[in-house]
Amino acid sequence: MESVYIETSIVSHATARPSIDIQMAALQQQAREWWAKHGPKFDLVTSQLVIDEASAGDPSAAEERLRLLRPLLTVPIDNRVRALAGEIVAASIMPHKAAADALHVAAAAVAGVKYLLTLNCSHIANARELPRIYRLLDDRGFGQLLICTPAEFLGSADDQESDSR
Repeated sequence: MESVYIETSIVSHATARPSIDIQMAALQQQAREWWAKHGPKFDLVTSQLVIDEASAGDPSAAEERLRLLRPLLTVPIDNRVRALAGEIVAASIMPHKAAADALHVAAAAVAGVKYLLTLNCSHIANARELPRIYRLLDDRGFGQLLICTPAEFLGSADDQESDSR
């Protein structure tokens, strides 16, 4: 089964109280729908960094996020991951303030994960930077990783087949 690295924005959107902002509400719905429809089709993994980030904030909201993360396997954040994340930042693909985002990408890549699922389009799923991320990962032997958002899974042929039954 293919693996998916669940980044913090996914679990945060999937568990958040429904927003009155239409764009935010749409992202929340996409995260929830992906988790329900597609999550069971993959081996879901995360990292201690996601667990730490999900633990912050309102205690009851944090508990809800952690409840979703609890069954997931964690991939390590070791020296190889830190070195690759450092290269991502050093290459100015992500700014220093987004070093944690670089760690997410590096952790998923080094672990050999197929997909990194995120709603962070500022630094991770940024269309302008994705070619540079992929080029760096490929040059380092980690070309298998695809960074995507839940919307890229929704509406697939599998969904349309099951919806028409």
